[in-house]
Amino acid sequence: MNEQRVATNGVEIVYETLGDPSGTPLLLVMGLGMQLIHWDRELCEELAGRGFFVIRFDNRDAGRSTQIDAPVPPIMRAMAGFTIDSPYLLGDMADDAFGLLDHLGIERAHVLGASMGGMIAQAMAIERPERLLSLVSVMSTTGERRAGTPKLRVWSVLMRRAPQDREGYVNHFVRVFRMIGSPGFTQDEARTRELAAATFERGHHPAGTARQLAAILASGDRTPRLRELRLPTVVIHGTADPLVPYRGGVATARAIPGAELVSVPGMGHDLPREVWPRVVDALTANSERVAAAQPA
Repeated sequence: MNEQRVATNGVEIVYETLGDPSGTPLLLVMGLGMQLIHWDRELCEELAGRGFFVIRFDNRDAGRSTQIDAPVPPIMRAMAGFTIDSPYLLGDMADDAFGLLDHLGIERAHVLGASMGGMIAQAMAIERPERLLSLVSVMSTTGERRAGTPKLRVWSVLMRRAPQDREGYVNHFVRVFRMIGSPGFTQDEARTRELAAATFERGHHPAGTARQLAAILASGDRTPRLRELRLPTVVIHGTADPLVPYRGGVATARAIPGAELVSVPGMGHDLPREVWPRVVDALTANSERVAAAQPA
C-alpha cells in the first residue's frame, strides 16, 4: 500500500488502497484522532482476500491529511449541552469521503466506520444513501447524548493533552488504550507501543483531534434520519466499551430498520485480533445481503 493524496471538498485527503481494484469497493473510516494505520494492515489484507478493494484514509485534522486552520471550539461548553460553532461537522467529513470515492471512480461502496468513523459512515448513508452498498457501524452511536456518553473516568483521561515528546506520547497512548481496550481479550502492549510510535511519527495533532470532537458534539442526534434508511446494515459493539457504551450500539441498531446487532462480550473500544473474524464475517454476510437483493 502506497500513500496517495487527493484534493477534495477544500481539503487534501491522504489514502491507501489494498486489493484488486476490480473487487467490490470497501471504504474504511477511522475514529477520533486516529489515522489510516489504525486499520491494521493484516485486517485489510484479510478483507482484500474476501474480494474487497479496500480503501483506508486519514480524516481531515488527522495524520497526513489537511489540518484545518481554525481555533478549537469550547469543548467543555459543548459537553455541557450548549450550542457551539464548530469549523466543520460530521457531514463535511462525510463529503470528504465521497470526494475520495469520486476521485477513485467509485459510484457505490460498502462503508465500515469505527467510533467517530461509524458516525461519519452514518452521515454518508443519511446524506447520499444511493452511494452506499451497505453500512457497518462499529463501536459507534447515533448522536443522541444519553445513548453514547462515556464514563467520567474515561473523559478525564481523554481530555488530558498528550505529551509532545515521542516517549511521553507513546506512554500516554498506551495508557489510554489500557483504559478503553477490551478486558475480555489479550492486550498486546508491544503492538500498541509500535502503533503509538507510528502515530506520533506520521503526525500527532491535538488541536485537530479537539476540532473533530467539536464536530461530533455539534452535529446533533441522527436518530430521526437513521430511521429513514433502507440499507443493509450491521452494528457491531462490545459489551465492555467504556468510551461509547454498549447502549450506543443498541440505539444505532434500533434506529436503522432491519439492522443486525452483533454483540461482542468482553470487547471494549478497540478491535482485538481475536474479534477480526467476527467483523470480517459480519461485513461479508452483510454485503451478501446486497447481492441477494439485486435483480437477477
